[in-house]
Amino acid sequence: MEKNQKKWFYLSLAFSMAILVFILASTFNEDTLQYLTHINILFLLIAIGLRFISFSLWAARIKVMSASLGYQVRYSHCYNMVVANLLIGAITPGQAGGEPVRIHELYKADMPLGDATAVVIMERVLDAVILVALTVFSLLVMGKVIWDMGEGIVFVIFFSLALLILFVAVLFFAARKPESAKDKVMRLLHWIEAKMKTPGIHRIIASTDVEFDNFCSGITAFTSHGKKGIIQGSVFSVLFWFSEFIVASVILMGLGLPPSISESILSQIIIALISMIPLTPGASGIAELSATSLYALFVPTAVLGVFIILWRLIMFYLNIVFGVIATVLIFKREISA
Repeated sequence: MEKNQKKWFYLSLAFSMAILVFILASTFNEDTLQYLTHINILFLLIAIGLRFISFSLWAARIKVMSASLGYQVRYSHCYNMVVANLLIGAITPGQAGGEPVRIHELYKADMPLGDATAVVIMERVLDAVILVALTVFSLLVMGKVIWDMGEGIVFVIFFSLALLILFVAVLFFAARKPESAKDKVMRLLHWIEAKMKTPGIHRIIASTDVEFDNFCSGITAFTSHGKKGIIQGSVFSVLFWFSEFIVASVILMGLGLPPSISESILSQIIIALISMIPLTPGASGIAELSATSLYALFVPTAVLGVFIILWRLIMFYLNIVFGVIATVLIFKREISA
């Protein structure tokens, strides 16, 4: 890990831990110990098992989408790249650092860079479309509950939703009119170059010029003979997000509380939206605070801090542990190659 990456890694952990300590301290009371003595370990193990199921579904999505473009990538290779990308995702704002890892690993599986980029970006598109659809559905079905959450949370929800819709719209525009989209992107980058006068911008422009063409060729492949991959990828995406969202309900049952499935899944959708905004590494602090605000609506205060810690341990800290192991395996492969 490079020096700059280590800085973000330690910052991410420190910020997250500080917020968790604050949340626990502010919610701890005499009833908290009663909840701790009645924790059901079996449910916590099931919650951890769901993380592995999530990784499996993600890996399957990459495999079927790659296969639709004519590339047979081993499932074990897909699984390891998914887990390895979790480490970088945990230390980059908006968890965006995982994409280059997946692109690199697909390239190592003999997939052209353009097609590898198309697969990874199409993954993001599917995730964005699903989250937009789920959010709109939640607004229609549970609109009153969402409005009662407060102006701040409502603003963040709509702001995050707008960013996702913009992201999807830009990619669809690029797929339908690649030349026009590229012209606008390059004009924007040249404008930034003229304003900032930074040498590094020139390298970004040169790289964008090449990668945009690679991306468009890959998207063309998906929309022509790779449509099956989009359909299969969508199915695995829905299953992936369900397995992610249901973890919190399982943890609640482990604490002796009702699963509150509808309220919990709504909260998870909102947290997922907020976490995509590149504010802090791995959404550290943001995820904890937003989860506390949302789950405080239906989880007793005495156990709220414990719940947030357990949820974050399974959904964030275990990602780092698994990610380190998978990254080490990649390094060993690179060294022995």
